[in-house]
Amino acid sequence: MDKILKIFSKILPIYWAFLTYMLLKPGEENHEYWFMFKGIDKLLHLSIFAALGFLFMTAFPKIRFYYFIQIILIYAFLTEILQEEMGLGRSMETLDIVADTIGCLLGYLIYKVLIKRFS
Repeated sequence: MDKILKIFSKILPIYWAFLTYMLLKPGEENHEYWFMFKGIDKLLHLSIFAALGFLFMTAFPKIRFYYFIQIILIYAFLTEILQEEMGLGRSMETLDIVADTIGCLLGYLIYKVLIKRFS
């Protein structure tokens, strides 16, 4: 299990950099695909922040929950504010921050459950 956690902790900075790029890149016109549905962007926010929360916990397993939630939420707020201020076709949405929060909590819980189960 320790080898797997070390691999995930090495993935964290790469994932975080890629996530930042994706959240701040200029907006594009969304094309309609068969798998698209209303609210898919909120589901994507939830998913990517669940992965971020999980990877963050694998990299910093001894961090207190209080600091974990502060770091992730500051990042979520910052990216939403920057989307609005950069003027590149993206906008700040409160529901994105809600989805980000739920996602990071989900990633935290998944980490705790897996550690408890496999340790």
